[in-house]
Amino acid sequence: MRVTFASEPGHPDRPNEDYVGATTDAVVLLDGASRPPGVASACSHSVRWYSHNLGSALLTEMTRNANPLPDLLARGIKHVASLHDTTCDLFSGRCPTATVVMVRKVADDLEWLVLGDSTLIIDTGTAEPEVICDDRLDQVAAPRRVQLDSLRGGTPEHAEARRLYVETLHEYRNREGGFWIAAADPLAADHALTGTVPVADVRTLALLSDGAADAFDRYRLAPWRQLLDLMANDGPAELIRQVRQVERSDLHGERWPRSKPHDDATAVVCRVA
Repeated sequence: MRVTFASEPGHPDRPNEDYVGATTDAVVLLDGASRPPGVASACSHSVRWYSHNLGSALLTEMTRNANPLPDLLARGIKHVASLHDTTCDLFSGRCPTATVVMVRKVADDLEWLVLGDSTLIIDTGTAEPEVICDDRLDQVAAPRRVQLDSLRGGTPEHAEARRLYVETLHEYRNREGGFWIAAADPLAADHALTGTVPVADVRTLALLSDGAADAFDRYRLAPWRQLLDLMANDGPAELIRQVRQVERSDLHGERWPRSKPHDDATAVVCRVA
């Protein structure tokens, strides 16, 4: 696989909590879940620390271990937990978390895994590519962010509503009837979406954190086919540039309600042929 990617933090003064790693036969994308001011953490480590350590562990596992991807994700989560389980309270629901997308070429197949609301796009040359995203967070979140979406961004009221919204989601994280995401419990890996597709059927893959997938999911800049072609022809940085241009036109979320003006955005394109 030939891999090209672009990644940009949501704010230049804050660390990018996304992670991308790749080899010739594997690629992994993680999107660390930001904590707004006022939301307590039971862990002394940052979200970036978590996403980068877990991403590195997963890439190592994918290149050394032929086990199924959910097993490798469980091993990676367990490994990172072992790095700080003696110093941090990892099972209070208030430790760092991240979405995960993993893709690996094995013989004549491409194996994939998606956990959380990052997006995997598989282009097999048909009119519309296959778009895979774990929407369980959206199902939980949508009815619980009505107040947040009704408020103008950048106001104290919006900041407080965002804090309450994030606190509420803690009650649904990594449990039945809620949503699943990489944190400290390796059992979350059992709930990932997985699949296999023949390498010969695939032209291009794209992996997007939600800050980049907003190009379609929130802003409807173009259909997925056009966005995939844009990334393949002009590079993933162009997709992020267009997302930022739209966001700057609506910094207070009056047309497109959202938690913050900009999110970390990462786009990865993999040419398989």
